[in-house]
Amino acid sequence: MNVVAIRPEPTAARSLRASDRRIARVEVFDDLTVAESHWRALELVDSLATPYQRYDFLKHWQRHVGSSSGMTPFIVVGFNQESEPLFLLPLGSRPIGGLIGLEFLGGKHANFNMALWRRDVAATIGSAGLRNVLAALSGHADVLKLINQPLTWGGATNPFALLPHQRAPNYGFSGALVPDFDALLRARSNSEARKKMRKKERALASFGELRFMRATEPDDVRRVLDAFFKQKSARMRALGMPDAFSLPGVRRFIEAAATEQLLDGKPLVELYALSVDDIIVATMGGIVGSDRFCAMFNSIIQGRFATESPGEQLILRLVRSCCERSLLTFDLGIGEARYKNLLCNDAEPLFDSYIPLSAAGRLPALAFAIGAATKRAIKTQPALWSIVSAFRRLRARLSMAP
Repeated sequence: MNVVAIRPEPTAARSLRASDRRIARVEVFDDLTVAESHWRALELVDSLATPYQRYDFLKHWQRHVGSSSGMTPFIVVGFNQESEPLFLLPLGSRPIGGLIGLEFLGGKHANFNMALWRRDVAATIGSAGLRNVLAALSGHADVLKLINQPLTWGGATNPFALLPHQRAPNYGFSGALVPDFDALLRARSNSEARKKMRKKERALASFGELRFMRATEPDDVRRVLDAFFKQKSARMRALGMPDAFSLPGVRRFIEAAATEQLLDGKPLVELYALSVDDIIVATMGGIVGSDRFCAMFNSIIQGRFATESPGEQLILRLVRSCCERSLLTFDLGIGEARYKNLLCNDAEPLFDSYIPLSAAGRLPALAFAIGAATKRAIKTQPALWSIVSAFRRLRARLSMAP
């Protein structure tokens, strides 16, 4: 790997001339800490990026999850002639058979994947410039597998949409916020729906005192995470689906991200819980960036409390809090679910890119593309998707049988 350590000047936020927006060279780093100065420089300017590609987020993920899963950092940085970073692509490499594949760091814990771009560069780069970037990678790997890329973010088009791509199997679901939560709720729901919400809230409150909290102290963080992992595991077993949160290092990753403070004194990952007396009945974790709350994970308790939709009631309180903080957007991540329809009714298109970087990479790139297209086709056919869901539930029941 070619590695250099260039610390950006404090003037990195200056507006670039057209000639300074051109990519003069591309370098690859296999160590996040060596790439950190370039990463921080891009985070400080007017950049186009999701919070999932923040340095601090992926630092924790790689340390606790990525390294144990065989992922090696492969951080791609483009510079202009003045050695100023123009973009950063936070990838990792891992073996695919006898080949090397590249994918975004963050795995299933990053709902949206993008490079970090200077906004002025993202607005002017063309397909030829992006092809030059790919050409610089061809000697390092065989296939590029970039999934769940938003078509637009922060009011701008994702430059990677200029590369060959296909529609992803899922959409991202979000909703715009306004300062007045009650007005927002009236606009998104009818009187009958709001009546049902109040009825469920009263029913849940009949079991004990309802408490909505944001966990900030280490003891509270651990207590909320204890409830989350227990509830999530039970839910995934019931659905017959693999539990990404049960993999080695995931607990340590989330706990570190929820307890370590950023330079502004805020935690990287925010944790919330709804309790009935001292029983946590619902949880949610998320990350905030560019006036947007991005939900990463959630859980609800099984049993007598579940019928009163504690997860929905937690979301309502959390969205109210986001409105009071003057955030502009709230999203509940990728994938369709009924509980998302109330406040996240904007379906954001996502795309995947499966690009061979060598002759040997053509076959796996094609296989990835066909697999994703098949999954998308199944999910768009309710009858087929119901069969898949029923099979998963049956498999779960059989696995739990004595």
